[in-house]
Amino acid sequence: MLEQTIMAKPADSFSLPQGAAPKLKALHDYWQSIHPDGGGLPGRRHLDPVDIPELLPNIWMVDVKRAPQSSGGLRFRFRLVGTEIVKFTGRDMTGCWLDQVYPDYEETEAFRNHKAVAESGRPGYRKSGVLSNPTRHHIEAERLYLPLAEDGETVDILLIMTLYRGEPPVYQTQRRFKAS
Repeated sequence: MLEQTIMAKPADSFSLPQGAAPKLKALHDYWQSIHPDGGGLPGRRHLDPVDIPELLPNIWMVDVKRAPQSSGGLRFRFRLVGTEIVKFTGRDMTGCWLDQVYPDYEETEAFRNHKAVAESGRPGYRKSGVLSNPTRHHIEAERLYLPLAEDGETVDILLIMTLYRGEPPVYQTQRRFKAS
């Protein structure tokens, strides 16, 4: 399986690779359009779901929680999970910590991507297998990671779009994780 990861570097302007899904481009264009006039990153308050209804099913938002300086580190919690994500994974993880849902999350490429976007304030792109179904190698996901910052600087939410390629698993019932 082809794995491609692109993380913007501070001096670079981010652009999606040629051939990236049109929905990813649409979300990236929207994110660029909502940047505040005075500069800095857009915050959650700048994002209006009414502007992007066709993109919402594939969007998820992740809260970025920063540990006190003495302990360092970041922790991520599902803030919102789009209906296509819930349908694909068979569970609604809204309110759950990623490290509680996924064993060894901090050792994954997903964690490294989340951390890179949260720390740099720069978008990221990834095309690879899926963490939610790691044994299903015929499933691929294309993702766009976009930083949001209420103060325009410190990333407090990751706005992520995931598009799946391949058949989703079949679940008898949808599971609901209990947020802790």
